[in-house]
Amino acid sequence: MTAKQYIKTGEGENYNYSQDHCFVKLSSRDTNGELCLIEDTLKPGFHLKRHHHKIMTEVFYMLEGQMELIFDDETIILKEGDTVTVPPNVWHEAICTAGGKMLTIFKNGQFDVFLEELSKMTNADFSNAELMKSVSNKFDIYEA
Repeated sequence: MTAKQYIKTGEGENYNYSQDHCFVKLSSRDTNGELCLIEDTLKPGFHLKRHHHKIMTEVFYMLEGQMELIFDDETIILKEGDTVTVPPNVWHEAICTAGGKMLTIFKNGQFDVFLEELSKMTNADFSNAELMKSVSNKFDIYEA
């Protein structure tokens, strides 16, 4: 990145999926893949399956509501103002029953590019388990 960026409320690349509505506030393309910042409105019933990353670190900051983060050794209820940092190789799962809003920082990951790729996929693509595994692994997301 060679110039400052100013992204206003409701702006940024916009990906509205069945479980969440994401705004890219800082793209990994602008930081040589080092950082990505996503504002994520979690819809009621949000569930992110158990997974881990080999390279990427995630930092979750809860803005509104609460989210259950399930790890192998404990479960944390992330509430407004709480932050959890998940380093590489830590299995985790996320559930937000009532919906909420959070900021997520991805270090050494291209989660925004992953969202972009998902936005171009068809329902048939999403039904193809091998394709979905391949796309996830390409972006350092490994499910159980």
